[in-house]
Amino acid sequence: MRVGRIISLAVMAAAAAVFLRFFVVETIYIASGSMEPTLVTGMHLFSDKVTLRLRAPRRGEIVVFHSPLGEHDSVKRVIAVTGDMVELREKKVFLNNSPLDEPYVQYVRHGEKLAGDTVPPMTVPQGHVFVLGDNRDASNDSATWKDPQTGERIFFLPVSAITGKVRGAYRKG
Repeated sequence: MRVGRIISLAVMAAAAAVFLRFFVVETIYIASGSMEPTLVTGMHLFSDKVTLRLRAPRRGEIVVFHSPLGEHDSVKRVIAVTGDMVELREKKVFLNNSPLDEPYVQYVRHGEKLAGDTVPPMTVPQGHVFVLGDNRDASNDSATWKDPQTGERIFFLPVSAITGKVRGAYRKG
């Protein structure tokens, strides 16, 4: 009787863990410097999978999503949401015709002109967002994505590709 109960409890605990991981919260690992200085390579974070099922992403939030290039999951900051007009002029973001104050941004290649430094004014379509890494010169994001088959630019991320919102960091070990 006792062994059966232990097995039942273990199965219930495993089912609860799987449910939590797929539908509530998941740990993620920052594998690149694209979000530095905000999120440093090697950090472990929690991805809240509930909040963005209940509402749309907001400007400034850091989200986890399936890359439109199909490579892997990524973490970036939402810069513009549906209906916003976004533009980049020589590395500076303009949101709805006003320069965006971004104290979190890092540039590591100041004097160089890079792909994505300038993006023409565009309105974010329904059901999409425009995302950028905080380490602008070292981020693969809405300013630089290209469809690998057609070479066409991919400026907007479908909200349906977002899997969670970054909540907090923890130390592993």
